[in-house]
Amino acid sequence: MPIYLDHAATTPLRPEVLEGMLPLLGGTFGNPSSAHAFGRAAREALDDAHERLARSIGADPREIVFTSGGTEATNLALKGAAWAGRPRGSRLVTTAVEHHATLHALRYLEKFGFEVLEVGVDRLGRVDPDALARALDDRTTLVSVILGNNEVGTLQPIAEIVERVRARRGILLHVDAVQAAPWTEFSVEDLGADLVSLAAHKVEGPKGVGALWIRRGTHILAQQHGGGQERHRRAGTENVAGAVGMARAFELRAAERAELLPRVRAQRDRLEAAVVATGLAEATGHPTERLPHIASFVARGLEGGSVALALDLEGIAVSTGSACASGSTEVSHVLTAMGYPDDVARGQLRISLGRTTTDAEVDEACRVVPAVLTRVAGGSPIAEIAGAPGVAS
Repeated sequence: MPIYLDHAATTPLRPEVLEGMLPLLGGTFGNPSSAHAFGRAAREALDDAHERLARSIGADPREIVFTSGGTEATNLALKGAAWAGRPRGSRLVTTAVEHHATLHALRYLEKFGFEVLEVGVDRLGRVDPDALARALDDRTTLVSVILGNNEVGTLQPIAEIVERVRARRGILLHVDAVQAAPWTEFSVEDLGADLVSLAAHKVEGPKGVGALWIRRGTHILAQQHGGGQERHRRAGTENVAGAVGMARAFELRAAERAELLPRVRAQRDRLEAAVVATGLAEATGHPTERLPHIASFVARGLEGGSVALALDLEGIAVSTGSACASGSTEVSHVLTAMGYPDDVARGQLRISLGRTTTDAEVDEACRVVPAVLTRVAGGSPIAEIAGAPGVAS
């Protein structure tokens, strides 16, 4: 059977989550804004989803806004906070290793006169909190930081960043926790931010649903208009089934996180050691302060896409970085920000594990990935693999 090692891109829908969603896709189909019995049943399910997700992340149900995904949650946070804070200032500060949802939203705001500052990172992908603090001034209204990088897995020193931001009054802090929330001991209250983006499909929930946590008292301007849904913060008939699925997925993850994290971390470390032992690839990202499920490499002198294709032909699914940048001819902006030259960055390879990854699958990957790397390094992967029966044991 094919082995799926691209859980950072998306995860399979968990059976228990699907089971919880099915009634909302069938009999309980009403519009939650309708006053009749069908609508009331849908409203009850939606309200319950707010409450269950809130409990799972340490929030108040009224602070949760369901969206169409992590990208919309981030866009709502950044654009909503930027426009709400415009009378006070127009400087927006972020890091050079953010997800494209953040960077592209901020570049869009630049068209309207906002000033965007990207603070650099070190070779391990971490921003210096003091460097970030130096970018703040009296015109700054918003800081946006990714908690755990989706490409290399590096965790940012969020507690120190919160301390620096809180030292200046009136600046909101947005944290992109889409990738990190399922894989850290996560509580929005403990995080210390004002706005936090989340997505369901990174935690075995459905695609097309996410959430923005907005700390009570934080003012943002709605970016989608047409109705009073989600307490007038996000118009549009709610995806009730998606919200229920997301709440269930986070609920399950919260209950099993203590057992799951060390198991996946051990699997990741074993696979990473096998790949690095070939001498053909080096690990990227922080060696300790990182998400437990991501192993990121650069294979020097190789094209990451060729390696990923060769592995796919052998039944192992990996990626060359962010799935949102798939098909791009540009090298990773994350690796560039970390100081890797283009010729090295083109060898990017990301292997990411999940709750369903078995030890047997890791054993097989420890055998196949080094063998494929060695083979690709020795010649054309397409020419050699097209007619090959498989990797020799």
